[in-house]
Amino acid sequence: MLQAGSIGILGLGMAELSMLRAMAAAETVVPQKSVIFIFMTGGLSHQDSFDLKPEAPDTIRGEFQPIATRTPGVQICEHLPLLAERSERFALVRSVGTQSSGHEEACHMLLTGRLDFPTGFNVNNAPSPNEWPTMAAQVTYATRGRNNLPPAIVLPQASINETGRVRPGQFAGRMGKAHEPWHLDLAAPCALGNGACPHCFRFEGTPFEHGSPTIFQAPMLSLPEGGKLRLAGRLGLLKHIEERQRELEWAAETAELDRHRQLAVSVLADAKIREAFDVENADPKTLERYGKNKFGLSLLMASRLVAAGTNLVQVNLGKNSSWDTHRRNFVNLKDNLLPYLDRAVSGLLDDLAESGLLETTLVVLTGEFGRTPKINKDAGRDHWGPAMTVLLAGAGVRGGNVIGATDKIAAYPTSDPQTPENLAATIYGTLGIPPAATWKDVDGRPHELYRGDGIRGLA
Repeated sequence: MLQAGSIGILGLGMAELSMLRAMAAAETVVPQKSVIFIFMTGGLSHQDSFDLKPEAPDTIRGEFQPIATRTPGVQICEHLPLLAERSERFALVRSVGTQSSGHEEACHMLLTGRLDFPTGFNVNNAPSPNEWPTMAAQVTYATRGRNNLPPAIVLPQASINETGRVRPGQFAGRMGKAHEPWHLDLAAPCALGNGACPHCFRFEGTPFEHGSPTIFQAPMLSLPEGGKLRLAGRLGLLKHIEERQRELEWAAETAELDRHRQLAVSVLADAKIREAFDVENADPKTLERYGKNKFGLSLLMASRLVAAGTNLVQVNLGKNSSWDTHRRNFVNLKDNLLPYLDRAVSGLLDDLAESGLLETTLVVLTGEFGRTPKINKDAGRDHWGPAMTVLLAGAGVRGGNVIGATDKIAAYPTSDPQTPENLAATIYGTLGIPPAATWKDVDGRPHELYRGDGIRGLA
């Protein structure tokens, strides 16, 4: 009864238990550095943010003007003034391409760190076990968490579109459920709103209001009624049951489950870890620094989680493909997106620098692709896989650095072309994962984590 009941409660079958056994036996590393991976779901317009082309024709260059940064010769968009003042803390890679202009395909490439697709992959069936594992799952497989925290956390919600379809490449897929990163669904209900809630917007400009008194859902982390005393009682009962379980032959299969329970208990019992999630009640100075909105609070949470010991935190900036600016590109970027991004990322860089964590934390800011050089009839830009800009900072990245370039209309890389495979290798290398590292799928077949070299010239 204990055997069947425990498996049922945990949602695990014997296949998953076998995966846990393999996970315990796998060679893992304990990283000395962390990664905050900021994903701008929908695809940021690179021509209107970090790779402006002021000399291009009117139908290409758009409405925004470039401004000087603190780095001589480097210019970015006028609506990113705070980041312009902090250019010496980050590098820009202006020559990244995801080789697809479809959301689903490009998301799968970007988030999994590989350009190929597995057998049986179908963009219409996400999430699916027939996907390559997300980078967060691969980090969960290859690294060990610190301070009883999971190796990788994804917040504040999954990347979806306006019809509720989940973008591929966000889950463990072929790696199996045992290596699923922690997905935290924190964002308060906001129906079809885009952007930095409560500053929600609709692409077409129709009126829209945030549908909740809070930015995130009511605290998801709380002790049971009775507090620590009752929690201790429950753990004592669990210990008693497990003593009986150890008499069963399947004890080896469940040994690794103890580690997962420790993660949950540490979140409930450790005040510092609980504080990492309670960002809406941060002090006014911190809230002002990041911005009291979904962009700012998500990055504040990420900062606190890496400080507590999480190896990789993926932050999805924007429900409903918020950066997918097919319509009113310039209005929505100027009024609804870039100001909140500017403050949140600048606040994160300042916070990490002042705490000393920027030396050991790699910050990555990217979408799944760029936008078309030509402005469409709706004053927007469409999907463009061949080129985009990725911002990187911290963990040894040389600030004020620009790698790669695009042509006169920001259409194609003209030097140092990079792919999601190079970006993934940079992330894995930062975390100390060896280049020869492999993972096994649910059928026992090995796969390499590294599909390319890290981006050269960052240091």
